[in-house]
Amino acid sequence: MEKNILNAFERTTKSKRFKENGFIAGVIYGDNVKEATSVKFEESSLRKILSKHGSNAKVWVKYGEGKKFGFIKEIQRHPVTAKITHIDVQLVSKNHEIKLQLPIEFKGEKNLVANLLKLNIQKTEIDVFGKMALMPDVVVIDVSEKELGDTITIKNFNLDKEIKISDNEDEIYATITRLVEENNAESEEEVAE
Repeated sequence: MEKNILNAFERTTKSKRFKENGFIAGVIYGDNVKEATSVKFEESSLRKILSKHGSNAKVWVKYGEGKKFGFIKEIQRHPVTAKITHIDVQLVSKNHEIKLQLPIEFKGEKNLVANLLKLNIQKTEIDVFGKMALMPDVVVIDVSEKELGDTITIKNFNLDKEIKISDNEDEIYATITRLVEENNAESEEEVAE
């Protein structure tokens, strides 16, 4: 696994309106931490990690002299601008069992469109439980070979056998339907009139 290092610094200002250029307010807590610690994270490295690994990215938090393993547990955003205002990082051992929501990434949609098919996504995340070391950053599903009427269910997820999926076994995450071109639909209506 690639080491995502997130530098954390002591945050002396505890006000709700923390503003410091280049930093985002946060808190670290979890295994071997007596109490939650208010910190500030480097905004640029945080954004890189989030864009590459998603909202539950596994990270190494470097704080003071130490470095501990964890994952981004929660991201708070401004209600209007959607700018990140605060993040929570839960520190865990790699063998610690956790519950997470993993993002689902569907690949191969261009192939579907070439076959006049469309991917209709019902769910973009999956609830899982298992050891932190086994958790992927994202669940990737290849839909390029799917056919009309196919559905994406738990059976399509390629997860380690030790990771338990919390969702119902029959849960449908996406379906493959026919791609309807709007121009053809309009001209057929005109012909009918």
